[in-house]
Amino acid sequence: MAIVFYIPGMLRRHTDGRSQVEIQSGPATMGEALAALWREYPGLRDRIVTEQGEVRQHVNIFIGEENIRDRGGFGAAMADGAVVTIVPAVSGG
Repeated sequence: MAIVFYIPGMLRRHTDGRSQVEIQSGPATMGEALAALWREYPGLRDRIVTEQGEVRQHVNIFIGEENIRDRGGFGAAMADGAVVTIVPAVSGG
């Protein structure tokens, strides 16, 4: 079964305009799932993680309704059919 990533509008230019991307490899952890996503769409990596490989401060990644920061970060377990949502913060004035 696939892992489904929901891609926010501001990042879709890096996924050929797709709002939803499926990864078929069956990753065991969030880190493996993201690595598979970046192999398909390498332009996303620098917008999601820092040069040190940490999730950017103003980006949240959810597995279902849980933030990966609360589930062990990149080590968070992935189940078949999991839904991952990437949510960059939006600010303005």
